[in-house]
Amino acid sequence: MGAVPIQFAAKPKTNGFLPMSREEMEARGWSELDVLIITGDAYVDHPSFGAAMIGRVLEGMGLRVGIIAQPDWTKIESIQVMGTPRLFVGVTAGNLDSMLSNYTAARHKRKEDVYSAGGVPGKRPNHAAVVYSQMARRAFPGVPVVLGGMEASMRRVAHYDYWEDKLKPSILSLAKADVLVYGMGERAVREIVDRLKAGNRDLHGIRGTAVFLGSKATAAADFSDCIILPSWEDLQADKTHLMRLTKVVEAQQTPYSGKRLVQMHGNRAVLQEPPAFPVDGPELDALYELPFMRLAHPSYTEPVPGFATIKDSIIVSRGCPGGCTFCGLGFHQGKFLSSRSVDSVLKEIRKLAESDTFRGTISDLGGPTANLYGAKNGHAEECQKCHRPSCLWPSICPVLKIDEKAGIDLLKGARTQPGVKHVFVQSGIRMDVALRTPEYMKELVQNHVSGHMKVAPEHMHPDVLRRMRKPAGDFPAFMEKFFELSEDAGKEQYLVPYFISSFPGCTEKEMGAVETFLKEERWNLQQVQDFIPLPMTGSAAMYVTGLDINTGQPIPVVRNAGDRERQKRMLRPNPANETRVCGGRGNRTLPMNPEAQLDTVD
Repeated sequence: MGAVPIQFAAKPKTNGFLPMSREEMEARGWSELDVLIITGDAYVDHPSFGAAMIGRVLEGMGLRVGIIAQPDWTKIESIQVMGTPRLFVGVTAGNLDSMLSNYTAARHKRKEDVYSAGGVPGKRPNHAAVVYSQMARRAFPGVPVVLGGMEASMRRVAHYDYWEDKLKPSILSLAKADVLVYGMGERAVREIVDRLKAGNRDLHGIRGTAVFLGSKATAAADFSDCIILPSWEDLQADKTHLMRLTKVVEAQQTPYSGKRLVQMHGNRAVLQEPPAFPVDGPELDALYELPFMRLAHPSYTEPVPGFATIKDSIIVSRGCPGGCTFCGLGFHQGKFLSSRSVDSVLKEIRKLAESDTFRGTISDLGGPTANLYGAKNGHAEECQKCHRPSCLWPSICPVLKIDEKAGIDLLKGARTQPGVKHVFVQSGIRMDVALRTPEYMKELVQNHVSGHMKVAPEHMHPDVLRRMRKPAGDFPAFMEKFFELSEDAGKEQYLVPYFISSFPGCTEKEMGAVETFLKEERWNLQQVQDFIPLPMTGSAAMYVTGLDINTGQPIPVVRNAGDRERQKRMLRPNPANETRVCGGRGNRTLPMNPEAQLDTVD
């Protein structure tokens, strides 16, 4: 059951960027590539960018790796500039699903793409993973195409596409890739390389992957050990099958006891292997200690907005045990937690502090959930047999091991490093966990808040929160504790809450619970998320079927633009309101913080 360790070759002679042109290849003395990676994002050599991480992992294995970032999808030559790779072409749409990058919740084209230089939109096509894969097939006949990234993970089986407002088959049936890597791909890509280097083109049976079998292979296959999912034809005939499909895939999202999954598309089968085991311990440290430049490629003349927000941040953990129905992290990173060692994180901080662009502030020490650093949930037999999608809902699992001291040691160690003036935590905070770790919360609030702490209560109505798999009642208690700790420290600090409108089961009546809370607290919102049903999530299944994911009973679903706009309008700023700050338990307020203005995230 144990995972095969990830191994790396000696550090390459050059610490420069992975090449993006023939000239950069020749500067390294390369006549050809082993692997070409095509990405829908600008090339930023930072571990937060999937193409850079996989590229550095492959380089660490001694391979010659090149990157084509945001190619012109109307010209096949745009991906041929570095020649035909020897082993395979890797394809990713980027850090986000390309439809989410390109369109708002109102299905309007976005005015900015934060993962493009200068924020220029239109640099990637719709369904970029499919388009790039088809391009690679034409440009490099006979070379294996490996599909990965968030878009591939979240579309690996039949799913609902909100922007096209229709069900779509597995992305494998459209992309024509040889294999799809879902989740964090370091283990799977290593095995792919080992097979291809040995002359083995059979890429079946690798954990964390899915393949689209031909009709003959499907007819000959033994699926007796697999769970058979509702087929593409079943879904077309009855969309309510999407709920069972989603719940089964979610339940099997465990490397310890997950089953192989099969979904028929006509006479062909999508065969998904169980997830790869999480990378943890020294192996996780090694990934983040690869020679990243932590900069955008020098060919860009304008900054990449998405990088500007995280360039001075440090990733300290992976995995999310929350299982929130609106979020794709559980399907991509998985629910099992892994954390870097304190020594590894501090080493990266010292390296960052030596850079010319560092100004003394670590903008974030985080991951999917910052205050679950050091926690463990795959360590016990109960965890390894468990198929629940959440370790935190409806209540925190008693087997989940929360390590309050590890988080405190990390924060204290980080802020004492040479050249570091401030260390902030901007990643998501689980308020239910924070209330159970009072010493960590004190350390966080009194020393590591930039003045504004973002929190995500998501909603205030208990029925909607149940459908989100979020606890009810924690936000008011967290809010009061935050103000108390801020006041004790003599600091004036703001909370910036984040709510979702138009979630399945939420009408104007349920949204009124949020509106009432905001009025009572004299709060104006900075941010409201108009609900987007992301592919393969539980919320998308509720949106499509009109059924509650917990009970199977019918629920109202807001679909038309007018009704959605009315829910957003209920949360618009009220100029008469004041924003609560530290010590504001009804006895101290200040005029509205000028930064706390509604920023509706479409």
